[in-house]
Amino acid sequence: MNISLLVAGVVLGLFALFAVLLFVVAPPMPRVPIERRLAPGQAHVSALARATNRTVGALDSAFNGRRPLFGAAELELAGVRMEPSAFLLTTFSAATVAALLGVVLGFGTLLAPVLAILFALLTPLGAKLVLRHRTERRRARFASQVDDTMQLLAGNLRAGYGLVQALDAVARDGEEPTSSEFTRVVNETRIGRDLGAALETLAIRMRSLDFGWAAQAIAINRETGGNLAEVLEQVAATIRERNQIRRQVSALSAEGRLSAIVLVVLPVAVFLLVSLLQPTYFATFFTTIIGIVALVVAFILLIIGGVWMFAVTRVKF
Repeated sequence: MNISLLVAGVVLGLFALFAVLLFVVAPPMPRVPIERRLAPGQAHVSALARATNRTVGALDSAFNGRRPLFGAAELELAGVRMEPSAFLLTTFSAATVAALLGVVLGFGTLLAPVLAILFALLTPLGAKLVLRHRTERRRARFASQVDDTMQLLAGNLRAGYGLVQALDAVARDGEEPTSSEFTRVVNETRIGRDLGAALETLAIRMRSLDFGWAAQAIAINRETGGNLAEVLEQVAATIRERNQIRRQVSALSAEGRLSAIVLVVLPVAVFLLVSLLQPTYFATFFTTIIGIVALVVAFILLIIGGVWMFAVTRVKF
């Protein structure tokens, strides 16, 4: 008799007996949903959420009066609706996962602790780069909406709205990020800030020269009077022509930017792929002084070349 088959049969029999007892003989009592067990108006908070809230509170206390790694204004510009302490906790969790990934990649070798530390240190840098990328993309989206925003604002003024009411209508009906930014302007004016200063601050925060012109036109019109709707329509037409030229320049330089990305990524991708498929192929670069110096020089030249190519293909307008 085969012992392994006998053991497998006994285990399957025990599982069958357990299933019969659990689901037929003594089935579990029906559970009342947790929403029905809570008092009216009381929200359910899981143990994980409570632990996270306590950790976030401890981080807030630790950074009280100090400059955090990720500021509230930086997160707001990037469109991240999180507190700085919560985002820092998320970054720390990502760094922990990245460190474990480094240990897995270098498991059994001396590279394991090096990769773990390197990946953990690179995670906050990656978070900074992601925030900067989201901020630039959000500013670019705002700049592309300025002409439509001015046209909508002029239409509201022609419909009989006051300037603040027209801005509030744009905040309600506009697209992101224009909607949230105009909501901020309206809220600032409601608590007593000057409208011209709020609009100028918005132009500076979003780094929009086009909206800066619109803010100046609104400020001048408030002092001198006149048909503000007609002025905004003319500003919108000028901005629309500038956006058309900007899009044309971006399309003409797209091939150069794509070539720069390929030339920067290709050497790194080939190096990693060959190292993964044939680990001993590049062993000389890590075991000799000349090889290490060659890697450092290649890395520096790659960075210089990448910065040069992106600077050449980036056309300011």
